[in-house]
Parts: sequence; C-alpha cells; structure tokens
Amino acid sequence: MSEALKIDPSGRPVAAPRLPIGALGMSLGLFLAITFALCAAFDLLVPGLSMAAAWQPLLPGVTRLNAWGLLLGLAETFAYGWYAALVFAPLYNRLAARA
Repeated sequence: MSEALKIDPSGRPVAAPRLPIGALGMSLGLFLAITFALCAAFDLLVPGLSMAAAWQPLLPGVTRLNAWGLLLGLAETFAYGWYAALVFAPLYNRLAARA
C-alpha cells in the first residue's frame, strides 16, 4: 500500500504529527489524580455538597474518604489516565499517518 508523501514548500517531506505515549500518559494521569485530590479536598471542606456519589461508582474499592481511600483513588485515577493514553495515542498516530 503506497501512501503519498506530504511535501513542504521547500521540497522536503513532512512527517505526520505524533503523540508521545509517555508524555500523554503522564499528563492525563496527573490531571485525573489532581482532579480527584481537589474533589476529595472539596468533600472534606464542604461535606454538605459532597461529590463522592459521582466518583465512587467509577473507582472500585474507594468507599469512603480516609487515607486508604485517598491513596487508592489517586492510584486508580492515575491508571485511568494511562489507559486513555495507551488507547488514544496509537490510534491517533496511526490515523494521522494515513491522513
């Protein structure tokens, strides 16, 4: 299967843009873990407006907000970020190379 190369104005071939899986995994993992930590802090500061009912079904094993629940929630959200990166980046890289 031959694909046409894209050429820039100077006549050099242009490589397709690529998403680095490692950088995407770290950024998504940290983003989700920080978001979880902020939600947990909000739940402790304003217990009447707790968001635990929203995130507990998504985080198996995190049943209440104690030290174990906080550590497990941080680990699970970080892992979810890596899962998204491991699925999304190769798909994007493959499709971008074909476009």
